[in-house]
Amino acid sequence: MPLHEATLESDRVKLIPFIPSLHARAYADQLKTDPGLHRWFPFDLSTLDDILTMTEILIRRPSMCILFAIIDKARGDALAGVIALVNTIPANLRTEIAWLVVFPEFRRSYVTNNAVGLLLNYCLELPDPPPGRRPGLGFRRVEWAGHTENQSSITVAKRMGFKEECLSRWMWVLPEGAEGNGIPIRSGDPMSTRPGRHSVVFSFCADDWESGGREHVQQMIDRQ
Repeated sequence: MPLHEATLESDRVKLIPFIPSLHARAYADQLKTDPGLHRWFPFDLSTLDDILTMTEILIRRPSMCILFAIIDKARGDALAGVIALVNTIPANLRTEIAWLVVFPEFRRSYVTNNAVGLLLNYCLELPDPPPGRRPGLGFRRVEWAGHTENQSSITVAKRMGFKEECLSRWMWVLPEGAEGNGIPIRSGDPMSTRPGRHSVVFSFCADDWESGGREHVQQMIDRQ
């Protein structure tokens, strides 16, 4: 799929493909200031080796995924976090935004709105849009799935205009010690020491985009 660089950049933020040799160590360094950075993630990312391994297995090898580095142009092109597209199925014109991490010093600013908004533009805008708009992939559906207890994720999805669809039960087997759905694991379960996760599923679709969603997302990008 084409990587429309201009569509992935605003006045203050740009998204570029995550390159481990350039970005992974800076990413791992953030764990020293915020050990709970991946509190709600369904896999362990507590060391540089974890980040490198998961980036390779979950993102770089599969053709349906891409991880972006979030670059804060307004702060000297600083690495502000990461965000991904996963489970992409071009034949069905759908994808999912996931692996959103914004580092502590960049939270409560324009960074999150810009990162999510730029990906929505990239995914939902038409490949050959009218003059004045930047080209996108023309997808019909962008999904968002968050841990039921992760209020920050749910708040971002709603703020950006995603519509809540359903509760997807037992969506993930979590690492040992992670916060799960609170339901006891049945006797004999093959992963009895690892809790399960329910996810709240949201979507932002092409008809939402064409009926005011585009303008709403731009307002969020421009928000101070």
